[in-house]
Amino acid sequence: MSFEVFEKLESKVQQAIDTITLLQMEIEELKEQNNVLKNEAQQAAGNHDSLIRENQHLKEEQIAWQERLRSLLGKMEEV
Repeated sequence: MSFEVFEKLESKVQQAIDTITLLQMEIEELKEQNNVLKNEAQQAAGNHDSLIRENQHLKEEQIAWQERLRSLLGKMEEV
């Protein structure tokens, strides 16, 4: 009788060990995925900042061209 109880207990302990092992593997996979996603988020943030700077530069160029065009139109009206 006690041998059967011991076998059941041993079986449950083994199941618990197997479950813990699987969960640890899943945790490692999730940590790796998390790291990949963090890297992607950092790259996206860097791209975002770069696009903001480029947009600002292009706006400044547009303003400069508009001013030059207005100046040329003003000179043409004088003629």
